[in-house]
Amino acid sequence: MNTENKNKHKTIIDLETLNTLNEEGCPACGKKFTLGEPVVLACGDWGSKKKLVHENEAIFDKISGSYIEKTCYRSTTQKS
Repeated sequence: MNTENKNKHKTIIDLETLNTLNEEGCPACGKKFTLGEPVVLACGDWGSKKKLVHENEAIFDKISGSYIEKTCYRSTTQKS
């Protein structure tokens, strides 16, 4: 697996991002973010725009080279 490709989608929650994101919480699980928490930029059922989600709520898809929200990923792979 290309970890460079995987790591380019990861970040750590800083104070500015925390204040912005906690208005709505994580789009994948609905929980609030915490300072210093690892998050990834992922696509999901919320539309075409990628959003930051808790790292444990996303799966890295080697084929697309991006993260996909777990529920969305599972529904996509089960249809195939």
